[in-house]
Amino acid sequence: MVLKAAFYQQPDVLEIARELLGKYVFTQLDGQLTGGRIVETEAYRHFGDASLALHLQRKAVQARGLHLPGGHAYLYAVYGRHTLLNLTTNTADRPDAVLIRAIEPTDGIEVMLQRRGLTAVARNLTAGPGLLTQALGLSPALTGLGLQGPPLWLEDRGESVFAQQVKASPRVGLAYAGPEASQLPWRFRIADSRWTSPAAK
Repeated sequence: MVLKAAFYQQPDVLEIARELLGKYVFTQLDGQLTGGRIVETEAYRHFGDASLALHLQRKAVQARGLHLPGGHAYLYAVYGRHTLLNLTTNTADRPDAVLIRAIEPTDGIEVMLQRRGLTAVARNLTAGPGLLTQALGLSPALTGLGLQGPPLWLEDRGESVFAQQVKASPRVGLAYAGPEASQLPWRFRIADSRWTSPAAK
């Protein structure tokens, strides 16, 4: 079942980030279907989170994409080459988001290998936010897309991820935002998945 906009428009971005574990994300671009099971996420909140406040200030033009109602893609590039897939949540005036950090590849694996320039399936196919977007064919040009697609959508396939399977830990690469923001345990992953990003500990 495709996740409806109401799922993303819930007020608690932390709960959404946890609930996205075990859901599936798909793209259909140029007739090619690719996707996988979400195994790692990070939550970003419009209050009490200096990292998001700084992002909104530093990237004011592209961050307009965060000011959309929950249920849209916010895609932007870091280091000039890696695209990050964020999902807007909450309401347009409360710009919360969930970063998809890693997926377990399930569909269109050969296409994903070609896009990544790889010859064999390994963890580095989709175990990282910049890797999975390359595998899925996503770029900043697609920011603002609704998530009920195609070309981009998420599905609930009825798989349960229980609380004891979820590991919470600090988010990655946020030292610039200060010790409080960098230590918030807002990164969630399926603890026994081999597909989580190398940063997951």
